[in-house]
Amino acid sequence: MLRNQRNPKQLNMNIGTQILILEVSMGPFFGHSIIHPVLLKDEDGLTLIDSGMLGQLEPLRKAISDVGEDISRLKRIIITHQDIDHIGNVQALLDLLPNTALLAHKDDIPYMTGERPFIKLTPERINLMEPALKQQAEDMIRRLPDLRFAHMLEDGEHLPYGGGIQIIHTPGHTPGHINLYVPAHKLLLAADELRVVEGELVGPAESATPDMPLALKSLDKLTVLDVDKVLCYHGGYYDQNVQARLQALSQSRE
Repeated sequence: MLRNQRNPKQLNMNIGTQILILEVSMGPFFGHSIIHPVLLKDEDGLTLIDSGMLGQLEPLRKAISDVGEDISRLKRIIITHQDIDHIGNVQALLDLLPNTALLAHKDDIPYMTGERPFIKLTPERINLMEPALKQQAEDMIRRLPDLRFAHMLEDGEHLPYGGGIQIIHTPGHTPGHINLYVPAHKLLLAADELRVVEGELVGPAESATPDMPLALKSLDKLTVLDVDKVLCYHGGYYDQNVQARLQALSQSRE
């Protein structure tokens, strides 16, 4: 385990009772890589931030159970962006809980409703998948027009979930990529704008970021936040001189 990663129970203790960090395997096709969806806990139920990889509903359900919650309490899903490992279980969750509300940034919603083709989940990439996963991807794309979004998120918007969060639009990795800032805990939920690699906080993966200059420019928005801990979807938790590290990442592009 990386030096700045901790198990979910430790993370929950450090961040508070309303921010629950999950650990979910993406499955064998991706080398069982661990990703970190997040639950925001409120009196009215749970808000899930990102849904994990296709075909991983049961691991997601178990991860929710492991932090002492029940998937049946899920009220809404905030999708940080259109990538397959973030939206992969949305349709399965809606099949299970059809009244669950979907929220995403307006610039990525057209891709997630099939109005525009996915930027990275291309037919060529799907054809490289093993047969079962390929079938799941094709089924997901076929059902995209059925998705209905309850709310289109805007940059700077404040929402009450988890004690209060702010939407930070960080385009580049995708047009509608967002981070979520939790000011009460000085916590940044970074999605794919940041990663933890070999114990260090780094920027987005260039191989998965179509507009890398824009993604690096988006780092500027993070440097003005009062942040002392970051949760990255890939790589986990980081809390070592966060603001200085964000400044260094932002300045490195100049």
